[in-house]
Amino acid sequence: MRPQRLTTDELAAGLLQLPLWSKSGDTISRAITYPTFLIAIDAVTRIAHEAERLDHHPDIDIRWRTLGVSLTTHDVAGLTHLDLDLAHQVDAITTDLGGSAGH
Repeated sequence: MRPQRLTTDELAAGLLQLPLWSKSGDTISRAITYPTFLIAIDAVTRIAHEAERLDHHPDIDIRWRTLGVSLTTHDVAGLTHLDLDLAHQVDAITTDLGGSAGH
């Protein structure tokens, strides 16, 4: 079953719980800086495992210790609960690995 696009109210409520994420068009994104390059790569691996579990795959840009993570649901050309769910997982991984808001 295809996920449904979030309503404006659902998205607003979801983003209140994800203060480090910003919305641009049909995408939410954030930058994360990790203590070392190897920890950043570990984060990518852990995010990839969560993405596979959810069958929902982010765009990830790696710049030394900083990751740019962007989420959207291409199937519906918008944002769905999958994006919010994966964003929460990315935040949990970031906390676990000592990451912080990137620049």
